[in-house]
Amino acid sequence: MSPNDSGRPKIVVLGDSLSAGYGLLELQAYPALLQDKLNVEGYGWEVVNAGISGDTSAGGLQRLDWALNQGDVRILLVALGANDGLRGLPVSEMKKNLAAIIAGAQEKRISVLLAGMEAPPNFGPEYTVSFRQVFRDLARQYKVTLLPFLLDKVAGEPSLNLPDGIHPNADGSHIVADTVWNVLKPMVDAAAAS
Repeated sequence: MSPNDSGRPKIVVLGDSLSAGYGLLELQAYPALLQDKLNVEGYGWEVVNAGISGDTSAGGLQRLDWALNQGDVRILLVALGANDGLRGLPVSEMKKNLAAIIAGAQEKRISVLLAGMEAPPNFGPEYTVSFRQVFRDLARQYKVTLLPFLLDKVAGEPSLNLPDGIHPNADGSHIVADTVWNVLKPMVDAAAAS
Protein backbone atom coordinates (compact mmCIF):
# COMPACT_ATOMS: atom_id res chain seq x y z
CA MET A 1 0.00 0.00 0.00
CA SER A 2 1.42 3.36 -0.98
CA PRO A 3 1.72 6.02 1.73
CA ASN A 4 -0.77 8.32 -0.01
CA ASP A 5 -3.37 5.58 -0.45
CA SER A 6 -6.86 6.91 0.23
CA GLY A 7 -8.42 3.44 0.09
CA ARG A 8 -10.66 4.60 -2.78
CA PRO A 9 -10.79 2.57 -6.00
CA LYS A 10 -8.27 3.95 -8.47
CA ILE A 11 -7.91 4.57 -12.16
CA VAL A 12 -4.24 4.87 -13.13
CA VAL A 13 -3.41 6.73 -16.34
CA LEU A 14 -0.12 5.33 -17.65
CA GLY A 15 0.90 7.74 -20.39
CA ASP A 16 3.25 10.33 -21.84
CA SER A 17 3.10 14.13 -22.18
CA LEU A 18 -0.46 13.94 -23.54
CA SER A 19 -1.56 12.51 -20.18
CA ALA A 20 0.91 14.51 -18.08
CA GLY A 21 -0.67 17.67 -19.54
CA TYR A 22 2.38 19.15 -21.24
CA GLY A 23 2.08 22.94 -21.40
CA LEU A 24 -1.02 22.95 -19.20
CA LEU A 25 -1.74 23.41 -15.53
CA GLU A 26 -2.10 20.10 -13.71
CA LEU A 27 -5.83 20.82 -13.29
CA GLN A 28 -6.21 21.18 -17.08
CA ALA A 29 -4.71 17.80 -17.99
CA TYR A 30 -7.35 15.29 -19.05
CA PRO A 31 -6.76 12.94 -16.05
CA ALA A 32 -7.65 15.83 -13.71
CA LEU A 33 -10.75 16.53 -15.81
CA LEU A 34 -11.71 12.85 -15.53
CA GLN A 35 -11.42 13.22 -11.75
CA ASP A 36 -13.80 16.20 -11.97
CA LYS A 37 -16.32 14.09 -13.92
CA LEU A 38 -16.11 11.27 -11.35
CA ASN A 39 -16.63 13.76 -8.52
CA VAL A 40 -19.57 15.52 -10.18
CA GLU A 41 -21.32 12.21 -10.85
CA GLY A 42 -20.76 11.01 -7.30
CA TYR A 43 -18.22 8.27 -7.91
CA GLY A 44 -15.86 7.82 -4.96
CA TRP A 45 -12.99 6.98 -7.29
CA GLU A 46 -9.55 8.52 -7.62
CA VAL A 47 -7.54 9.15 -10.79
CA VAL A 48 -3.76 8.75 -10.52
CA ASN A 49 -1.93 10.59 -13.30
CA ALA A 50 1.13 8.47 -14.12
CA GLY A 51 1.91 10.40 -17.30
CA ILE A 52 5.55 11.33 -17.93
CA SER A 53 6.56 13.56 -20.83
CA GLY A 54 8.69 11.81 -23.42
CA ASP A 55 7.76 8.32 -22.30
CA THR A 56 7.65 5.56 -24.90
CA SER A 57 5.88 2.22 -24.54
CA ALA A 58 9.19 0.85 -23.18
CA GLY A 59 9.29 3.59 -20.52
CA GLY A 60 5.71 2.82 -19.55
CA LEU A 61 6.52 -0.86 -19.19
CA GLN A 62 9.43 -0.02 -16.88
CA ARG A 63 7.04 1.91 -14.64
CA LEU A 64 4.24 -0.66 -14.70
CA ASP A 65 4.88 -2.24 -11.29
CA TRP A 66 4.93 1.20 -9.69
CA ALA A 67 1.74 2.21 -11.52
CA LEU A 68 -0.15 -0.91 -10.44
CA ASN A 69 1.02 -0.51 -6.84
CA GLN A 70 -1.05 2.61 -6.12
CA GLY A 71 -3.54 0.96 -3.78
CA ASP A 72 -6.89 -0.38 -5.00
CA VAL A 73 -6.25 -0.03 -8.74
CA ARG A 74 -9.31 -1.21 -10.67
CA ILE A 75 -8.68 0.30 -14.12
CA LEU A 76 -5.45 1.00 -16.01
CA LEU A 77 -5.74 3.49 -18.85
CA VAL A 78 -2.82 2.81 -21.17
CA ALA A 79 -2.12 5.92 -23.26
CA LEU A 80 1.30 5.23 -24.75
CA GLY A 81 2.75 5.01 -28.24
CA ALA A 82 2.82 8.65 -29.37
CA ASN A 83 6.56 8.94 -28.73
CA ASP A 84 7.24 5.57 -30.34
CA GLY A 85 5.50 6.97 -33.43
CA LEU A 86 7.27 10.34 -33.34
CA ARG A 87 10.63 8.57 -33.18
CA GLY A 88 9.73 5.95 -35.77
CA LEU A 89 10.53 3.14 -33.36
CA PRO A 90 9.77 -0.40 -34.55
CA VAL A 91 6.05 -1.17 -34.39
CA SER A 92 6.87 -4.73 -33.27
CA GLU A 93 8.67 -3.38 -30.18
CA MET A 94 5.76 -1.11 -29.29
CA LYS A 95 3.36 -4.03 -29.64
CA LYS A 96 5.52 -6.23 -27.39
CA ASN A 97 5.74 -3.50 -24.71
CA LEU A 98 2.04 -2.71 -24.77
CA ALA A 99 1.19 -6.43 -24.66
CA ALA A 100 3.38 -6.84 -21.56
CA ILE A 101 1.67 -3.86 -19.89
CA ILE A 102 -1.81 -5.26 -20.60
CA ALA A 103 -0.84 -8.76 -19.47
CA GLY A 104 0.72 -7.36 -16.28
CA ALA A 105 -2.49 -5.52 -15.42
CA GLN A 106 -4.67 -8.52 -16.23
CA GLU A 107 -2.57 -10.76 -13.98
CA LYS A 108 -3.66 -8.47 -11.14
CA ARG A 109 -7.30 -8.55 -12.35
CA ILE A 110 -7.14 -4.88 -13.33
CA SER A 111 -9.34 -3.80 -16.25
CA VAL A 112 -7.50 -2.14 -19.12
CA LEU A 113 -8.61 0.72 -21.32
CA LEU A 114 -6.23 0.92 -24.27
CA ALA A 115 -6.06 4.35 -25.91
CA GLY A 116 -5.05 4.14 -29.55
CA MET A 117 -2.65 6.57 -31.15
CA GLU A 118 -1.83 7.56 -34.72
CA ALA A 119 1.70 7.74 -36.11
CA PRO A 120 2.79 10.91 -37.93
CA PRO A 121 2.71 10.46 -41.71
CA ASN A 122 6.44 11.15 -42.23
CA PHE A 123 7.45 7.47 -41.89
CA GLY A 124 5.22 6.42 -44.79
CA PRO A 125 1.80 4.80 -45.17
CA GLU A 126 2.98 1.29 -44.30
CA TYR A 127 4.28 2.40 -40.90
CA THR A 128 1.13 4.44 -40.24
CA VAL A 129 -1.19 1.51 -41.01
CA SER A 130 0.80 -1.09 -39.04
CA PHE A 131 1.13 1.35 -36.12
CA ARG A 132 -2.66 1.87 -35.98
CA GLN A 133 -3.28 -1.87 -36.29
CA VAL A 134 -1.23 -2.66 -33.15
CA PHE A 135 -3.90 -1.16 -30.90
CA ARG A 136 -6.75 -3.02 -32.63
CA ASP A 137 -4.85 -6.32 -32.56
CA LEU A 138 -3.98 -6.02 -28.87
CA ALA A 139 -7.54 -5.08 -27.90
CA ARG A 140 -8.82 -8.16 -29.72
CA GLN A 141 -6.10 -10.48 -28.42
CA TYR A 142 -6.45 -9.46 -24.76
CA LYS A 143 -10.19 -8.62 -24.91
CA VAL A 144 -9.67 -5.13 -23.52
CA THR A 145 -11.65 -1.96 -24.21
CA LEU A 146 -10.20 0.10 -27.04
CA LEU A 147 -10.52 3.83 -27.47
CA PRO A 148 -9.49 3.97 -31.16
CA PHE A 149 -7.76 7.38 -31.03
CA LEU A 150 -7.01 9.36 -27.86
CA LEU A 151 -6.85 12.67 -29.75
CA ASP A 152 -10.04 12.15 -31.76
CA LYS A 153 -11.55 15.51 -32.85
CA VAL A 154 -8.43 17.31 -31.46
CA ALA A 155 -5.46 16.21 -33.59
CA GLY A 156 -4.77 18.54 -36.50
CA GLU A 157 -7.10 21.28 -35.21
CA PRO A 158 -4.91 24.38 -34.60
CA SER A 159 -7.50 25.98 -32.29
CA LEU A 160 -7.40 22.94 -29.96
CA ASN A 161 -3.64 22.49 -29.75
CA LEU A 162 -0.62 24.32 -28.39
CA PRO A 163 1.56 26.10 -30.98
CA ASP A 164 3.65 22.89 -31.35
CA GLY A 165 0.64 21.31 -33.07
CA ILE A 166 1.09 18.10 -31.04
CA HIS A 167 -0.17 18.75 -27.52
CA PRO A 168 -3.79 19.72 -26.78
CA ASN A 169 -4.42 23.14 -25.23
CA ALA A 170 -6.96 23.58 -22.41
CA ASP A 171 -9.92 23.43 -24.83
CA GLY A 172 -8.48 20.37 -26.55
CA SER A 173 -7.89 18.70 -23.22
CA HIS A 174 -11.61 19.01 -22.38
CA ILE A 175 -12.48 17.21 -25.63
CA VAL A 176 -9.94 14.45 -24.85
CA ALA A 177 -11.49 14.06 -21.39
CA ASP A 178 -14.98 13.78 -22.92
CA THR A 179 -13.75 11.20 -25.44
CA VAL A 180 -12.12 9.11 -22.69
CA TRP A 181 -15.08 9.49 -20.32
CA ASN A 182 -17.52 8.05 -22.89
CA VAL A 183 -15.55 4.80 -22.81
CA LEU A 184 -14.37 4.94 -19.20
CA LYS A 185 -17.73 5.55 -17.48
CA PRO A 186 -19.22 2.16 -18.47
CA MET A 187 -16.00 0.48 -17.24
CA VAL A 188 -16.29 2.26 -13.88
CA ASP A 189 -19.94 1.24 -13.62
CA ALA A 190 -19.06 -2.38 -14.43
CA ALA A 191 -16.16 -2.43 -11.94
CA ALA A 192 -18.32 -0.86 -9.24
CA ALA A 193 -21.02 -3.49 -9.80
CA SER A 194 -18.63 -6.45 -9.62
